[in-house]
Amino acid sequence: MFKNTKKWMLVFALILTASVVFAGCGNKEETPSTEGEKKEGSLSGSITIAGSTSVQPLSEELAKAFMSKNSGVTINVQGGGSSAGVKAANEGAAEIGASSRELTEEEKGMGITEHKIALDGIAVIVNSKNAVAELTMDQVKDIFSGKITNWKEVGGKDGAISVVNREEGSGTRGAFEELVLGKEAKFTDKALTQPSTGAVRTTVAGDENAVGYISLGSLNEEVKGIKIDGVEPNVDNVVSGSFKISRPFLYLTKGDVNDVTKAYIDFVMSEEGQKIVEESGFISAK
Repeated sequence: MFKNTKKWMLVFALILTASVVFAGCGNKEETPSTEGEKKEGSLSGSITIAGSTSVQPLSEELAKAFMSKNSGVTINVQGGGSSAGVKAANEGAAEIGASSRELTEEEKGMGITEHKIALDGIAVIVNSKNAVAELTMDQVKDIFSGKITNWKEVGGKDGAISVVNREEGSGTRGAFEELVLGKEAKFTDKALTQPSTGAVRTTVAGDENAVGYISLGSLNEEVKGIKIDGVEPNVDNVVSGSFKISRPFLYLTKGDVNDVTKAYIDFVMSEEGQKIVEESGFISAK
């Protein structure tokens, strides 16, 4: 009798132990993994933005702010010119193309989506030692088309004007040509061509007789932005419409965009993103 009782007590103990072990295993499996949830909820991936060198500095600031909020995201910002940006977006070579001019009718037919992220003026710049502080739109047109070739013709010192131009495909060049030269004039073939906004500014800063044009947001103390028809090249005058040489900054996408690209563009168009646009010297698109 005693032996049987002892035997059943041993069996009961084994059953109880097994139940506790299985229950523990079950509870462990049902416990959610916070590490897994964190990974699933975080934004990660990479974006390439390629195109306009005028938009490039602004994109770099916007990308820096976005990446500081999303450590799993990498944004590569490249130049190449507006036409290169249109091509990159159209062919899928970049998630976002950047353009500092309106798209042509042919480009609009490619099925590209435009996101206007900012507005910008184009400042006509001269060397800081140049006495000329104001030109008419017609004078600017005649200088860049080669009709006016000496500063004394527009109230400056006797000296041959050195015209500094941008390369073919540049959005700044395309916008300037459309807004200033129009269809009836062409750039002088004697102009020095530079591949970027920074290169134009540096060239003009180093040549007392040089004249060029750059994005308003890239204007600094190295050069002098001159009045056009009596109007200063500044943000307020672009917004009011009194400064006539202005253009849009566009991000270009094609087809469905991935979550990271959508989140970045949403950030750029948000109040925080547009504040960065204004702090960078450009004009909010909203």
